Amino acid sequence: MSIGPYLDGLNVDRETERLLGLALDMTRVALELEGDLASRIIAKTIIEVAKAGERNPDLLCEGALKKLRQHHLFGD
Repeated sequence: MSIGPYLDGLNVDRETERLLGLALDMTRVALELEGDLASRIIAKTIIEVAKAGERNPDLLCEGALKKLRQHHLFGD
């Protein structure tokens, strides 16, 4: 899934956008979620993690899952 619609003007290169999209897909699968609202929340969380400098999709997914679970938004 493309993360482009959720970037809200954040300027990233094509490779970074691809990696963020991959992390979005991975996180959605891990949480077994679909739909625009879930994707928007997950994407925003992935972007927060990426703003700290992370670009590895596995670590972006892991970081997003941790943040979402800490806020009791999804999962555990």
